[in-house]
Amino acid sequence: MAQSHDRFEEVTLREFIFFMKTYRQNLEENIRIYLNVEGISDEEHFEAVTLLLRSFTEWFHHIHMGEMEEDIHNQLIDWLYAQISILSTERLYLFSLILQKAVTTLLKKEKIHKNDGFIMFLFNLQSDLLKTYQQIAKKEKQIPHRAPLTKLSQLLIRSSKTELPDILKKCEDWFGFKRCVFYGYIPWSNEFYGAVGTEVIKVQSMKGQLGENFSVFSTKKPIFLKDPKQLIRQEHIELFGLSSIIFLPILCEEQLYGWLTFDQKGEAFEYSKEELDYINEVGILLGLFFSRKSGNDRIQSSIHLTQREHSILILLADGHDNKTIASMLYLSEHTVRDYVSQLMTKLKAKNRTQVVAIAFQSGLLH
Repeated sequence: MAQSHDRFEEVTLREFIFFMKTYRQNLEENIRIYLNVEGISDEEHFEAVTLLLRSFTEWFHHIHMGEMEEDIHNQLIDWLYAQISILSTERLYLFSLILQKAVTTLLKKEKIHKNDGFIMFLFNLQSDLLKTYQQIAKKEKQIPHRAPLTKLSQLLIRSSKTELPDILKKCEDWFGFKRCVFYGYIPWSNEFYGAVGTEVIKVQSMKGQLGENFSVFSTKKPIFLKDPKQLIRQEHIELFGLSSIIFLPILCEEQLYGWLTFDQKGEAFEYSKEELDYINEVGILLGLFFSRKSGNDRIQSSIHLTQREHSILILLADGHDNKTIASMLYLSEHTVRDYVSQLMTKLKAKNRTQVVAIAFQSGLLH
């Protein structure tokens, strides 16, 4: 009887976190297997559930064991809010089903003590997530009038990319935020950089490689973070005085141009799924804006660059020197110097700085 009782011994939150951290790699392997076994035919559902599961295991990986249980619970709710743009009851059910199967298989294979206790803990955790999601979904928030989107569309039609700072200020006013920042994306090096926004010196100090340290920039869906500390570095939270924040990818036909962030300069706020869908239309409009060829580009279409010249021009604009460009494009420094000279000749520029400036003016760079 003692053995039977031990099998159902309760598992604490810290024990569950330790389990998730210790067996993360094994768990992710099981998840990949069961994702394929379930045979989710809808591609969007498959991608969303995959993202939910990956994000969930990553969230546990970053939890500090020493934190208070109440704080960890609040962070879990924040994680749920961060996924709200891709959540639905069906996707949450698939997420729970696959995670249960992956965890159960792992527990049996590793012969872990308190096997049933871990399963019951996971079941209760998933029940809490479902209840919280249903409460969020039932909130009836009035979606703002579409007039701001109409005004933004009209503004973008008559604006050039050099007017982006003014456009962001209008976005702050029209959509009710105290700060709006644009972060650009460099596809060949998979980097982001702070470009335009309030407190521009702070904004332009932000740059880095996409990856685990900047996972929030890896999304192609809008994200609302009620509390950003799980996905944003503490030094950046302190630099901008961040609390709740929205990340909005700027896309057009699968091409990523960067991200917009909206926040209230340190004030926490709530944001529903419906509101997130609404504000995502700002990203769609800006994606079309960035993809649009400028008037100068049409006027000076006689300036023709080869693919290699264009690649080097973009890297010059990003501030890279010849040695770095050579390394990134697998060329010799001598070859890069020749290409830069060709660019100066074609654009009638006296130096590298003028090459970049003229390229922007002529629409060769956006």
